[in-house]
Amino acid sequence: MTALTPHMFLQPDGWVPAKGYANGMLAEGRMVFTGGLVGWNAQQEWEHADMVGQFRQTLENIVAVLDKAGARPEHLVRLTWYITDKQEYLDNLRAFGAAYREVIGRHFPAMAVVQVCALMEDAAKVEIEATAVIPHG
Repeated sequence: MTALTPHMFLQPDGWVPAKGYANGMLAEGRMVFTGGLVGWNAQQEWEHADMVGQFRQTLENIVAVLDKAGARPEHLVRLTWYITDKQEYLDNLRAFGAAYREVIGRHFPAMAVVQVCALMEDAAKVEIEATAVIPHG
Protein backbone atom coordinates (compact mmCIF):
# COMPACT_ATOMS: atom_id res chain seq x y z
CA MET A 1 0.00 0.00 0.00
CA THR A 2 1.34 3.40 -0.92
CA ALA A 3 -0.99 5.67 1.04
CA LEU A 4 0.60 8.50 2.97
CA THR A 5 0.15 7.55 6.59
CA PRO A 6 2.23 7.89 9.73
CA HIS A 7 1.45 4.23 10.52
CA MET A 8 2.90 0.94 9.29
CA PHE A 9 0.87 -1.51 7.22
CA LEU A 10 1.45 -5.10 8.35
CA GLN A 11 1.85 -7.46 5.39
CA PRO A 12 3.28 -10.87 6.35
CA ASP A 13 5.90 -12.27 3.98
CA GLY A 14 4.41 -14.54 1.34
CA TRP A 15 0.83 -13.35 1.82
CA VAL A 16 -1.14 -12.15 -1.18
CA PRO A 17 -1.63 -8.39 -0.66
CA ALA A 18 -5.04 -7.37 0.68
CA LYS A 19 -7.10 -5.30 -1.78
CA GLY A 20 -9.01 -2.34 -0.38
CA TYR A 21 -7.97 -2.96 3.23
CA ALA A 22 -4.91 -3.83 5.33
CA ASN A 23 -4.35 -7.10 7.16
CA GLY A 24 -3.06 -5.11 10.10
CA MET A 25 -1.71 -1.73 11.20
CA LEU A 26 1.01 -0.68 13.65
CA ALA A 27 0.51 2.74 15.22
CA GLU A 28 1.68 4.82 18.17
CA GLY A 29 0.00 7.94 19.52
CA ARG A 30 -3.28 9.28 20.87
CA MET A 31 -6.19 7.00 20.10
CA VAL A 32 -9.58 8.11 18.81
CA PHE A 33 -12.60 5.79 18.86
CA THR A 34 -15.95 6.55 17.30
CA GLY A 35 -19.21 4.99 18.22
CA GLY A 36 -21.18 3.20 15.55
CA LEU A 37 -21.97 6.04 13.15
CA VAL A 38 -24.77 5.88 10.59
CA GLY A 39 -25.57 7.79 7.42
CA TRP A 40 -27.80 10.54 8.71
CA ASN A 41 -26.85 14.22 8.69
CA ALA A 42 -25.87 16.39 11.68
CA GLN A 43 -29.56 16.87 12.57
CA GLN A 44 -30.08 13.08 12.54
CA GLU A 45 -32.15 13.33 9.36
CA TRP A 46 -31.90 10.79 6.55
CA GLU A 47 -30.98 12.29 3.19
CA HIS A 48 -30.31 8.92 1.50
CA ALA A 49 -32.35 5.73 1.42
CA ASP A 50 -29.74 3.77 -0.57
CA MET A 51 -26.75 2.08 1.04
CA VAL A 52 -24.13 3.91 -1.05
CA GLY A 53 -25.55 7.33 -0.14
CA GLN A 54 -25.70 6.36 3.51
CA PHE A 55 -22.16 4.99 3.30
CA ARG A 56 -20.80 8.28 1.94
CA GLN A 57 -22.60 10.25 4.67
CA THR A 58 -21.31 7.83 7.31
CA LEU A 59 -17.73 8.38 6.12
CA GLU A 60 -18.29 12.15 6.19
CA ASN A 61 -19.59 11.77 9.75
CA ILE A 62 -16.47 9.80 10.71
CA VAL A 63 -14.23 12.52 9.25
CA ALA A 64 -16.16 15.16 11.22
CA VAL A 65 -15.70 13.27 14.50
CA LEU A 66 -12.00 12.68 13.77
CA ASP A 67 -11.57 16.39 13.06
CA LYS A 68 -12.83 17.25 16.58
CA ALA A 69 -9.83 15.29 17.92
CA GLY A 70 -7.37 16.81 15.43
CA ALA A 71 -7.24 13.56 13.47
CA ARG A 72 -7.38 13.10 9.71
CA PRO A 73 -8.49 10.16 7.55
CA GLU A 74 -4.88 8.97 7.14
CA HIS A 75 -4.79 8.41 10.91
CA LEU A 76 -7.46 5.68 10.63
CA VAL A 77 -6.15 2.26 11.64
CA ARG A 78 -9.41 0.28 11.73
CA LEU A 79 -12.94 0.40 10.37
CA THR A 80 -15.69 -2.09 11.20
CA TRP A 81 -18.69 -1.88 8.89
CA TYR A 82 -22.07 -3.37 9.67
CA ILE A 83 -24.32 -3.67 6.61
CA THR A 84 -27.87 -4.95 6.32
CA ASP A 85 -27.73 -6.33 2.77
CA LYS A 86 -24.66 -8.15 1.45
CA GLN A 87 -26.06 -8.30 -2.08
CA GLU A 88 -26.72 -4.53 -2.23
CA TYR A 89 -23.12 -4.04 -1.11
CA LEU A 90 -21.71 -6.48 -3.69
CA ASP A 91 -23.86 -5.02 -6.48
CA ASN A 92 -22.42 -1.54 -5.82
CA LEU A 93 -18.71 -2.18 -5.14
CA ARG A 94 -17.53 0.43 -7.65
CA ALA A 95 -19.78 3.11 -6.15
CA PHE A 96 -18.64 2.17 -2.64
CA GLY A 97 -15.01 2.40 -3.75
CA ALA A 98 -15.54 5.78 -5.41
CA ALA A 99 -17.31 7.20 -2.33
CA TYR A 100 -14.58 5.85 -0.06
CA ARG A 101 -11.75 7.38 -2.13
CA GLU A 102 -13.57 10.73 -2.40
CA VAL A 103 -14.11 11.03 1.37
CA ILE A 104 -11.19 9.09 2.91
CA GLY A 105 -8.68 9.08 0.06
CA ARG A 106 -6.41 6.23 -0.91
CA HIS A 107 -5.84 5.11 2.68
CA PHE A 108 -7.06 1.60 3.40
CA PRO A 109 -6.65 0.58 7.08
CA ALA A 110 -7.57 -2.74 8.66
CA MET A 111 -11.27 -3.32 7.95
CA ALA A 112 -14.03 -5.82 8.48
CA VAL A 113 -17.44 -5.82 6.78
CA VAL A 114 -20.18 -7.79 8.53
CA GLN A 115 -23.76 -8.38 7.40
CA VAL A 116 -26.28 -8.01 10.21
CA CYS A 117 -30.02 -8.64 10.20
CA ALA A 118 -30.83 -5.11 11.42
CA LEU A 119 -29.33 -1.97 12.92
CA MET A 120 -30.75 0.00 15.84
CA GLU A 121 -31.89 2.83 13.53
CA ASP A 122 -34.57 1.25 11.33
CA ALA A 123 -33.69 3.33 8.26
CA ALA A 124 -29.96 2.60 8.52
CA LYS A 125 -28.38 0.28 5.99
CA VAL A 126 -24.79 0.77 7.18
CA GLU A 127 -23.11 1.57 10.48
CA ILE A 128 -19.35 2.01 10.91
CA GLU A 129 -17.08 2.11 13.95
CA ALA A 130 -13.69 3.77 13.43
CA THR A 131 -10.40 3.79 15.29
CA ALA A 132 -7.69 6.34 14.54
CA VAL A 133 -4.29 7.01 16.07
CA ILE A 134 -2.86 10.52 16.07
CA PRO A 135 0.95 10.27 16.06
CA HIS A 136 2.94 11.88 18.87
CA GLY A 137 4.60 15.15 17.98
